[in-house]
Amino acid sequence: MLRKFIPALLFVLLLGGPALAQIEIRAPGQQTIPLALTEFLPLDQGARPEIAREINEVLAWDMDLSGLFNLVDPAAFLGDAKRLGLISIDVDFGEWRMLGAQSLIKGAYSLRGDELVLEARLYDVVNRRLLTGRRYVGKVDDLRRMAHAFADLVLQSLTGEAGPFNTRIAYISNKTGFKELYLMEVDGHDPIRLTDHRAIVLNPDFSPQGKELIFTSYRGRNPDLYRKEIYSGSEARISNRPGLNVSGRYHPSGQEISLTLSKDGNSELYLIGTDGSIRRRLTDQWAIDVDAVWSPKGDQVAFVSDRQGNPHIFIMDAAGGSVRRLTSAGKYNSTPDWSPKGDRIVFSRMEGGRFDLYTIRPDGSDERRVTFGPGNKEHPRWSPDGRFIAYSSDEAGKKAIYIVRADGSGPRRISPAGGDCQHPAWSSQW
Repeated sequence: MLRKFIPALLFVLLLGGPALAQIEIRAPGQQTIPLALTEFLPLDQGARPEIAREINEVLAWDMDLSGLFNLVDPAAFLGDAKRLGLISIDVDFGEWRMLGAQSLIKGAYSLRGDELVLEARLYDVVNRRLLTGRRYVGKVDDLRRMAHAFADLVLQSLTGEAGPFNTRIAYISNKTGFKELYLMEVDGHDPIRLTDHRAIVLNPDFSPQGKELIFTSYRGRNPDLYRKEIYSGSEARISNRPGLNVSGRYHPSGQEISLTLSKDGNSELYLIGTDGSIRRRLTDQWAIDVDAVWSPKGDQVAFVSDRQGNPHIFIMDAAGGSVRRLTSAGKYNSTPDWSPKGDRIVFSRMEGGRFDLYTIRPDGSDERRVTFGPGNKEHPRWSPDGRFIAYSSDEAGKKAIYIVRADGSGPRRISPAGGDCQHPAWSSQW
């Protein structure tokens, strides 16, 4: 079932270099670039309109989510949109400038049996030059991966940082009647069930390399911690101590895991090895301590505790001790996640009987509300580039997985219909 996740793409051609300062974008809302996205054309006689259509849909969704572009209306395209234009001298830049485009994506494809070759190019219309280009070779089933990978390259070329589109999101769904672990693309396509525990599965987390997931399951009639290899499907129960074995999160090194255990009666934070052995205890308090997450350097831990009354977010040194309170407002603050750049922590807070998402700097300053509107927004997780936040919400009735830009703009549902979906976790590059 999981063989399709084995990397199968061959990147055999890289063209162009970093973008010049004439096109410079950094964050949604600061500046948007008029982008023309043309339909990919067949390189030979084997035209497959459905292939061109799916490439275009993937790229358009990714570019729109970024918030960095406004797409030129294809209805306005002129003759150059129907010409290949895989090298600069074959592109009519004057025509695109007349339409107001500053950037241009053109591409082509060819088929040899079930092998797909995809040629993709990004042009700087203003300066009439190629910014970047790649040839992707793989199976027809890899089409969406190729398109997501080129979308990542577009963002890298224009901003200096690759996008997070060629990644995966793990989540929990009760579509089968049980809460099981699933995996899907960032835009919600290709959902695949990973567990068949026929029990309650919760709190997935990817290893830093993206090869494994840990999660809690009641399969053994106790909330135990499991580790699963994604490619092979191999699975092992690594912590089944009496009481809670919940909220496991990988250390950035991938060699250790923070875990909430209640084996001695009270919920405390521990550091365990990937084999489940306890390395050391992180907290020793009368209060309930849960949901530990690591700073990107692995030198600090944010967690939830009611040691000063209502549940709030606290930060402590990874070695234990030197605990300080991060949040002060709200009656219930929970499920923090530290951004991959280290500059902000996202968490959910109950206000007026409803959870919404907030971000705050690790020093406690500059708190910002990210989500608004009806329904609860919970379990936030950063994308690997820190541009977006995935979360679960019941704003439309059933719980579903959503993505929002880090500034709170552009929220959209991504999980497929059927069942309640929650507890997202975002992988590194796939």
